[in-house]
This record gives sequence, structure tokens and C-alpha cells, in this order.
Amino acid sequence: MEKNSNIKVLLVEDEQTLSMIIKDTLEERDFSITTAKDGEEGLRLFLQLHPDVLVADVMMPKMDGFEMVRRIRQSDKSTPVLFLTARSTINDVVEGFELGANDYLKKPFGMQELIVRIKSLVNRAFVEENKHTSFEIGQYTFNPTTQRLSYSGSFIELSHRESEIVKRLCENRNQIVSTQTLLLELWGDDSFFNSRSLQVFITKLRHKFAKDERIRIINIRGIGYKLIVN
Repeated sequence: MEKNSNIKVLLVEDEQTLSMIIKDTLEERDFSITTAKDGEEGLRLFLQLHPDVLVADVMMPKMDGFEMVRRIRQSDKSTPVLFLTARSTINDVVEGFELGANDYLKKPFGMQELIVRIKSLVNRAFVEENKHTSFEIGQYTFNPTTQRLSYSGSFIELSHRESEIVKRLCENRNQIVSTQTLLLELWGDDSFFNSRSLQVFITKLRHKFAKDERIRIINIRGIGYKLIVN
């Protein structure tokens, strides 16, 4: 059996039967798992345990999953978050990603799919941790972990989604990052409405890079965006 004993999972789920099934299944696969029954307990345990991945329900008593993750992201930008949700509307999914979630599973789901998603998130986080800790963009420095742009000693705070867009542009500098990729990875849906939202984010980012006129984020119409530093 494949060993997953170094993967520490914090599961925050108020439905006790489901929580027990997930816990038993993951422990059989040698994951280390701690459970919490509401958002308040989940937040406290997260700050104590520093898990490798957080798996959280959205609808919970005392504090819902969105509020819990919003508070976590104030100090921790990098621990992967997977939402479990019975909600299926795109607005709920978008809100989760905007708060800093990395993935979501709609209930009901298969245990094997949950395991695959958890391992994928942890592996991706490990790769990101060992990549560039910062990017030089003209006279700016971008730190994807702190979600900050620095320029001449001053800092600009980026939202989670702004930071993720900049990171993808930096990783593919002078190459086109497709609109569809950005929308599916960051919005969860490539609808026309979300495409317009992406355009707004790109416009905001252009303003934030405006102090160095060598930096351009070019729109390749109908295809995607490209970061160029002349």
C-alpha cells in the first residue's frame, strides 16, 4: 500500500457520519487526520496543528467554512484548502476560490476522488514551495507567498486572485497564458461573465505595475494574456 503517513489532514465537517467515514478511510491509507465539528474548532486546530491540507465543509454551525478560511488566509496564504459543498451554484464556488480555496468537491463524492484531490493539492504545494520564492518584474518584486508587490521600498497588497494571475504570468513570461486556463483554474468556470471579470482584474494589475512603463500585460484577443518586460 502506498504510504501517506507524512500527509497531515485537518477535516472540518459537522456531519458526524460523513466525518467518521472520511477519517476511517484516510487512516486506512496511512494519512494522519484530525477532525473538527465546526468552523470555530477548525480555526483553533488549524492554528495549533499547521496541517498539510485543510478539508472543510462550507455550511457549518458557529462559523461557516468561508469565514474560517477567510480568517486563516489573513496569516496563512499557502496551506491548500479543499471545500466540500452541497452548494452547486457558480457564485458559491467563485466565492470559495476568491477567499483562497484551491479546490472543491460537490457532495456526494467518492472517497477515492477525495484522496486523489488531497494528494494532488499537497504535491502541488510542495512543488510551489520549492519554486521561486519571488519574481523580479522590471523594478518590481513579486512574492506569491505573501501576495505582495514591492517597489522602491513600498508594498502593494494583492488579492488572492490577483496574486494567482500574476504568478501564472510570471511563470510564463513572454508566453501566452490562455484565458480559458486562467478562468478554469481561478474561477472554476470559463463563462462570458467570468471572462469580463478577468478583464477587470487585468486592468487593475496594469495600474499596479504602472510605475515601470517597461512592463506590459498584453491582451492577445480571443486567446489570452502575455507579460512582457522590455
